[in-house]
Amino acid sequence: MILKNLYSADIEKDLSKVVAGIRFPNPIGLAAGFDKNAELVDAMACLGFGFVEIGTVTPKPQAGNPRPRLFRLPDDEGIINRMGFNNDGMLKVAERLARRKNREMIVGGNLGKNKDTPNEKAGKDYVLCFSALAPHVDYITINLSSPNTPGLRQLLEQEFLTSILEPVQSENQKLAKSKPVFLKISPDMEADQLHELVETCFQLKISGIVSNNTTIGRENLHSNLQTVQAIGAGGLSGKPLTNRSIDVLKTLKSINQNQLPIIATGGIMNPADVKNRLDLGADLVQLYSGLVYYGPGLVRNSLEILESFPT
Repeated sequence: MILKNLYSADIEKDLSKVVAGIRFPNPIGLAAGFDKNAELVDAMACLGFGFVEIGTVTPKPQAGNPRPRLFRLPDDEGIINRMGFNNDGMLKVAERLARRKNREMIVGGNLGKNKDTPNEKAGKDYVLCFSALAPHVDYITINLSSPNTPGLRQLLEQEFLTSILEPVQSENQKLAKSKPVFLKISPDMEADQLHELVETCFQLKISGIVSNNTTIGRENLHSNLQTVQAIGAGGLSGKPLTNRSIDVLKTLKSINQNQLPIIATGGIMNPADVKNRLDLGADLVQLYSGLVYYGPGLVRNSLEILESFPT
């Protein structure tokens, strides 16, 4: 209750949105990667989030990459991480979700493959995770875009993409009520790759796109070059990702002509960024690095700004 009083917004305006058949109480969500094991869903509700995406979850538990694996770039308001899908595994996470108290919070499940699963067999990992988590979440996100699992981004290529999404959708159709399935993409994709990807999403009736994950790029950083080089590999998030994420969002909007809902994430650092992504046509937004640099009042302050503008 203390958290709620400190950080939840007292919003009178209806900011709810229906996306992919789900009514989200407001358009601001917590991005995957923060609550990897579904341990913080109720706490995040106290910050004012309209939804929380847990994960990334893999079939088997895995420890992730060696530490250190998370680094701040304060001069850029950026973060580099190479976590490597560290999580408790699908069975423990599913059990935790089944016990959660706040049934009003919209929860998405972000799915990945285990590091030791070859790409040719990745489809099986995603189907296993889908079957375990789908009964306990409101929507599913297929994560093929983390730069921290070797070879994972290859799964966004046409030869692999269908082999992942098709069996997941086949399993989805077996449910009494199918779940919306989103695809999380990389910000490092070119326009022609995005065209192909959107076309595949249309064909397989994917519900929407989460745009986007972290970048492997290191352009235009203000941080000391030697410091950045010493950190080494990992996905860059935060303010350095803002412009690229906006470019990808604009490209997607142009390609899909509002047929596929888009959850915008990447470089959303303050309330103005939240409003800007929604103004650019995102259906929902997700935050993570912005919380690190702006603080836990980011959601509240963003909702207050959204309330002050005409719908």
